[in-house]
Amino acid sequence: MKTETKGAPAYSHAKSLLREMRESLKEGIIPVGIFNDRELYELEMEKIFTKKWIYVGHESEIPSAGDYVLRYIGEDPFIVNRDESGEIRVMLDACVHRGVRVCRAEKGNASHFRCPYHGFIYKNNGNLIGMPAQQHAYNGLNKKDWGLLAARCDTIHGLIFACLDKETPPLEEYLADSKYYLDLLFGLQDEGLEVIGEPQRWIVNANWKVAAENFSGDAYHLIFLHHSAYEVGSSPFSMLANMNGEQILAGNGHCVDISLDKTEQVIEMPYWNFPQEIVDTFRLDRLEPKGLEIVRDSKEMLGNIFPNSSFLLMTVTPERDLPPVPFISMRQWRPKGPDQIEIWNWFLMFKNTPQEFKEASYRAGSATFSLAGIFEMDDSMTWETITQTAGNRFAKNHLKLNFQMGMNGMGKAKRDEEWPLPGIAYYPRYGEGNQRYFYESYVNTMLDDEE
Repeated sequence: MKTETKGAPAYSHAKSLLREMRESLKEGIIPVGIFNDRELYELEMEKIFTKKWIYVGHESEIPSAGDYVLRYIGEDPFIVNRDESGEIRVMLDACVHRGVRVCRAEKGNASHFRCPYHGFIYKNNGNLIGMPAQQHAYNGLNKKDWGLLAARCDTIHGLIFACLDKETPPLEEYLADSKYYLDLLFGLQDEGLEVIGEPQRWIVNANWKVAAENFSGDAYHLIFLHHSAYEVGSSPFSMLANMNGEQILAGNGHCVDISLDKTEQVIEMPYWNFPQEIVDTFRLDRLEPKGLEIVRDSKEMLGNIFPNSSFLLMTVTPERDLPPVPFISMRQWRPKGPDQIEIWNWFLMFKNTPQEFKEASYRAGSATFSLAGIFEMDDSMTWETITQTAGNRFAKNHLKLNFQMGMNGMGKAKRDEEWPLPGIAYYPRYGEGNQRYFYESYVNTMLDDEE
């Protein structure tokens, strides 16, 4: 919460911690206290989650007029729906009369939303159209001024993003160089993608930044934490082999991480092991040579759209003796306090693929990156202990974390001066430049009112 004691500015503790972080980050050092601090969390809600574009769902979840789902930006609930005209809207789930929530289910189809307290009625475009005893209670009220509060929303390849700040640049501009890689992955097929099943969600007692940082480009943990996934056959590639690739700073805090072996002559599983009949539906003719190389040769591709929207394409084996299958995941690391996140996980697949393949892809993703997934359990265990450590008094005051890999000649990662695609690339993945870039963007956003 805010620190507003007499003579002290608001958020004085949080800003002091951030100033310390800004200086130490120049040397690749981060104070552990940023991962479990209530005042810092409150400032994040104000500085980040009310100003950045946040992924909230996919168009295929609301295909028909009147369809809606309930989603969150930070801790605020929003109705994501398709109104009667077919327009996608993102509206605060709160009646303008007393603030009561008007959406009574997680998903459904509705032409109107009605407040259960005083009965104010809103069309599914957010317009207030009436209330009980209107002539006696609110005669003369200009209902046009009292509709549901709306967020800005925009889409890219069916992915729905929302933003609460009018001054934030449009989505395409905000995505900066990351747009190229979203186009590369999600734009392969003219028919686009669709969500398979319902988005999965579960609680992890961890700070949201730890998860976002991981998907920004922490490849180093693969060779130890996820080594068992290769041993049991879940991953068709050794984790050491996966360390070849590019880590890309993609503007505005966005990061992309691609496993891509420059030396390999024979690609064991081209096109992420998609069957040839599916590859034939890809618009490969649109790709420039390096983009085609990524699509054809990469083992995995992931990234984080700052602050907390992540994507992953990976090929895994869902069960022993079954062939490796690619899956695509979109994620939102929804903050629920300084020490808790609700993970939202959408599995997607290209529409123009057989239903049997979609089901196989879903099983592959669920076996590895879901509540009970082998990779997921590895990750969440470590994320929780980081957050616990950050809440301990001695650690909070004294422990500094090392993010120096790739700095000053430490490690193999070097700037890839020949990288022809958007963004600043480093090769191989033995570096922490993506994480440092994520935190540089974080601290600059949090201290944007200071020089």
